Amino acid sequence: MKGRGSVLDGKRVVITGASSGFGAAAARAFGAAQAHLLLGARRVDRLAVAAQEGLSAGARAAAFHRLDVTRTESVGAFVEWVRSQTPRVDVLINNAGGALGLEPVAEGRDEDWETMMQTNVLGLLRMTRAVLPLMLPHPGGTILNIGSVAGHVAYEGGAAYCAAKAGELQITRALRLELCGTGLRVATIDPGMAETEFSMVRFKGDADRAAKVYEGVEALRAEDVAEAMVWVASRPPHVCVDEMLLKCTDQAAIHKVHRRK
Repeated sequence: MKGRGSVLDGKRVVITGASSGFGAAAARAFGAAQAHLLLGARRVDRLAVAAQEGLSAGARAAAFHRLDVTRTESVGAFVEWVRSQTPRVDVLINNAGGALGLEPVAEGRDEDWETMMQTNVLGLLRMTRAVLPLMLPHPGGTILNIGSVAGHVAYEGGAAYCAAKAGELQITRALRLELCGTGLRVATIDPGMAETEFSMVRFKGDADRAAKVYEGVEALRAEDVAEAMVWVASRPPHVCVDEMLLKCTDQAAIHKVHRRK
């Protein structure tokens, strides 16, 4: 989408979880499409880097504000800040989320379960509710939720995360029904194995354990998912990509992964 004349040129794009991974890559990708970036995450120092990278890629503008989607007051403050920057939002990317732990249910921790539900499910609901008034008067906009193949297929140790991403998928489907007739599109991109900070967060900083997840595999990169986001958001207004499953070639299914020696 890079180059003057992009259909996203000047579009107001809100990205949550923009400090790393898919969110930071999205800032660069939408920046290359000359969008106007409005970035949110908890790590403000890294948001500043993401905003600068978006500008370097070609964004018309890039601004950022602290955002914690697990807190309604933080979401409210963030969206008030967005209103101070622009009267409209054209693309909302609900990317904030993640997994914690890989214990079976019998050994799970309340704090991990609660965080996963707050970020992946309730955070998505809060952000969408707060941003919708800035989108509804402008048909053609896109709400793009970032899910996971885990929302489609369960695996051992992933009960809470799979449940959270299944929740994301069902929220997306419900929104698609609720917003039919408004001209807004609602989509979900559901990646499989992608080498980002995901496993480092899941395993709480255990770098060796995180590295083993991707050992011998050419996994998706954050840039691959960001490119898909730009493609979905740049379809003509009459086209809605409801759901996209995106996996690396080495991963045929959650339990079927080709690993090189």
